[in-house]
Amino acid sequence: MTGQENQAFQESIAEVIKKRKSIRNYKAEVLTEELKAAIKDYAVTLQGPFDKKVRFELVDYGTLLEETGGKIGTYGVIKGAKAYIAGIIEKGEKDLEQLGYVFEKIILYATFLGLGTCWLGGTFKREEFQKILDLKENEILPTVTPIGYIEEKKGVLDSVMRLAVGSNNRKEWRELFFHQSFNSPLEETETAYTLPLEMVRLAPSASNKQPWRIVKDKKAWHFYLCPTKGYGKALGFNIQRIDIGIAMCHFEMTARSQELEGIWKVKEKSPMIEGAKEEIYIVSWIEA
Repeated sequence: MTGQENQAFQESIAEVIKKRKSIRNYKAEVLTEELKAAIKDYAVTLQGPFDKKVRFELVDYGTLLEETGGKIGTYGVIKGAKAYIAGIIEKGEKDLEQLGYVFEKIILYATFLGLGTCWLGGTFKREEFQKILDLKENEILPTVTPIGYIEEKKGVLDSVMRLAVGSNNRKEWRELFFHQSFNSPLEETETAYTLPLEMVRLAPSASNKQPWRIVKDKKAWHFYLCPTKGYGKALGFNIQRIDIGIAMCHFEMTARSQELEGIWKVKEKSPMIEGAKEEIYIVSWIEA
């Protein structure tokens, strides 16, 4: 996390992560110009661990309605939002991981500002948003989020969706984190990285699948994708790779807040980890 990013959060990043929830109901109020400016100013400071370019567009509800003929395209999932942020990524190696990593920083910053957000991957109509985003030939629009003031009164659909995806449920440590072998679960008391790992466990993911797996191997933390067979196939891209980027964001931001330094590195050859089955190696955090 850069110095500028540290200054943007005036409270513990772990506390911000704990506050973040998927918000589907919003007050019918337009964001102030000050809030819009703060979000845009923060977004331009962000860099990801990979080299693909990410850009974000803050889209007003009125403009979206005008350009799409009144077809917002969120299938009734989102109510009342007066603005959206679109995450656009340059196509290429580790593009979706890069998008997830950087976009989650904006999500967390919005949470710090007291605003609501909700990752949307499969529940919005890309063609409607693309009408006003001027996508280049080498860019894709995998995800958007509404952003606005939180309506505390939850709607019936919101409650049903939270129940359906198990938003309040999280896998246990022994299902996610391992020591040298996928056959050897990592105990919470075994590492200085307990808090960063717990913040990964609390990270959002598509349908709450939590597809990340992390293996501690000496001074390396290897991040793997444990794919859900056939999940998101209709989207034309692997949405669970975005989830890995989100997990990386939570891990690094929390680690750096505790002065646990390291760098991201993609090994030329996938680490030989005992007990590996369908897990796909993505990247490693190497302790300094």
